[in-house]
Amino acid sequence: MLIAIDGPAGAGKSTVARALADRLGYTYLDSGAMYRCVALAALQAGGGSVSRLSDALGDLAGTVVIDFLANGTDGAPSRVLLDGRDVSEEIRTPEVSEAASLLATDPDVRAALVAKQRELIATGDWVAEGRDIGTVVAPDAELKIFLTASPKERARRRAIELDADPEALLIEQALRDERDSTLGRSTLQAAPDAVALDTTGLTLEQVVERIVGILAQC
Repeated sequence: MLIAIDGPAGAGKSTVARALADRLGYTYLDSGAMYRCVALAALQAGGGSVSRLSDALGDLAGTVVIDFLANGTDGAPSRVLLDGRDVSEEIRTPEVSEAASLLATDPDVRAALVAKQRELIATGDWVAEGRDIGTVVAPDAELKIFLTASPKERARRRAIELDADPEALLIEQALRDERDSTLGRSTLQAAPDAVALDTTGLTLEQVVERIVGILAQC
């Protein structure tokens, strides 16, 4: 069983997907973590500089081994493994985040990671989140959810997460949405058969309950 959750930045994809996977006992696929893993590997191989491997990033993305461990029965969070090593914390550093943002625009890296994502979700039960899971990675997913929220709500959530100015993030968010809409990736477009769910004003528990209810009707 695969539940694909897409939507723009700040809509709550990661938080909802993680909570839903925990609720259902599924494995959580964080597509952003995969780009971070490649970024970490590139930084390490390039001596701290991704640009040194600019011509080989696609090959690197295709050769690294990325795995996800489901939440433990003791409530332990899911973990991300890179070539068998737990890098759950390492991939969250500012340096890796910046490098991952750059790698996400590389078509060779994207192609390699889409192939890896498809391989991972081919068996087992998954909740996969990203920005094109239901449209590109897994168009045949049994359930597709497209999370949305008002621009102000999205910026407010990001401001809390990053301890930043909501107004500044609102401007940055608009620019990011514009960029994503012109990359030919359909990252802000829901799959035709996706269920749109506006999370504005809803708690995490309410969003998860709504998705569980939708799943029960499938």
